[in-house]
This record gives sequence, structure tokens and C-alpha cells, in this order.
Amino acid sequence: MTPIILVDDQPIANFITKKLLEIEGYKDNVKDFTDASIAFENLKSETTAIIFLDLNMPVMSGWDFLEAMQKNGLSHKTIILSSSTSELDIEKAKQYPCVIDYVVKPLNKTKFNQISSYLKVG
Repeated sequence: MTPIILVDDQPIANFITKKLLEIEGYKDNVKDFTDASIAFENLKSETTAIIFLDLNMPVMSGWDFLEAMQKNGLSHKTIILSSSTSELDIEKAKQYPCVIDYVVKPLNKTKFNQISSYLKVG
């Protein structure tokens, strides 16, 4: 199963997302990080992954994370999971080829159902 990487500086946000993934049958291969720079270092060793990425984080923002992915030639499928409803953020996210969706937090069953097809990979 493709690893799922959760990157959010708020532990409760990762907890909620991880629990929803578990309920939906994704119990294995889910890693969560509250420090984006540590998540990025771990990501380098993955050949494929699906990332749930917050935008507003200290030290390394989601935007910094996406830029680092591009600079390092990483193209892991990324779902922005942010509290930002800004059209500017939504449009900016579309400029990154690896971003496959933008979801406003919190993730719930309805929103999960809308993105679940992205998780149906090997």
C-alpha cells in the first residue's frame, strides 16, 4: 500500500485525519509529522507517497514544503488540507503539479469520500 504522510503542526489535526483514515481501512503505512522539515527528510526515502499537507506551519510552511519537493524532483501526490479558504491560496496550490486537491479542514466523512479515489493506489 502506498504510504500516506500527514504533515500538520497541530497534533489534533493529524489525529483526526489519521483516525478517519483508520476508520476507512487505511491503518497501515500512515505516518504523521508535526514538523514539516522532518517530514520532508523522511519523504526523500519514499519512492511513492500521498501527502496531506497543511499550509500554515512554523519553520517550514506548506508552501516551503512544496518548493522543496520541486527543487528535489519529488512529485508525490499531495492533498492540501488547510484551514485557509483564501481563493489566492487555492489558486496558488494549483500551480504545483503534485497538488491533486485542496480540502478545507477539518477532514470529515463527506470530504474524505470526495478524495478517497486518490488513495486507491498500490
